[in-house]
Amino acid sequence: MKALVYKSVGSVGLEERPKPQVSQPTDAIVRVSKSTICGTDLHIIKGDVATCMPGTTLGHEGVGVVEEVGASVRGFREGDHVLISCISSCASCEYCRKGMYSHCTNGGWILGNSIDGTQAEYVRIPHADSSLYLAPKEANEDALVLLSDIFPTGLECGVLNGKIQPGNTVVIVGAGPVGLAAILTSQLYSPSIVIMIDGDENRLKVAKSLGAHHTINPSDGKAANAVKALTDQRGCDAVAVSFPTLESMERK
Repeated sequence: MKALVYKSVGSVGLEERPKPQVSQPTDAIVRVSKSTICGTDLHIIKGDVATCMPGTTLGHEGVGVVEEVGASVRGFREGDHVLISCISSCASCEYCRKGMYSHCTNGGWILGNSIDGTQAEYVRIPHADSSLYLAPKEANEDALVLLSDIFPTGLECGVLNGKIQPGNTVVIVGAGPVGLAAILTSQLYSPSIVIMIDGDENRLKVAKSLGAHHTINPSDGKAANAVKALTDQRGCDAVAVSFPTLESMERK
């Protein structure tokens, strides 16, 4: 099969790799039909992720069809259309029982990190019963794949951590995929005003089309003043920073 492989810092390559096999009774093999590139993959390529060794197939997001399941898998069978979670969870360790699946002692973020990931024709999914989600066969895969990581990240890290409530004024910094997901998922909690801040005018147009009430380009260094002007000097109730670089955190 073809796979996108991390070779060394700054280097990736499309290689022929053996098709993965079931190695544990809780495994499933999925034929990948859609995958995406995450900013985390770029961190790996830059050499920022010490746990990812050269030779690892990249990717932790995807959708596909189950090809094979291990003897202990009960929730899935060959031919099922599935969404692959970016987090592999055993569902039984202390952290999983607390709902802290990313801290799973037997999983966590391992796909495309410590084991081969989804940017390949096939992928082995550990703990399949709690790391896959059954999807309707007619689901639009271009939309479905966004639920693998991007939308949950926008919801959990931006909206839930921001404790957005009805009537709130919300500022989102960064109109990349996660920031745009935060716009959409924030609307589940009925904020009165959503403001997007980004330096790319094209991204700001997309943000407006997805529900941002106002957009601000911070290139003049006056984003905070612009937020105050839009809110009668009140400011905002919650800020979600989807691009938390030092520059974005310090910019006013």
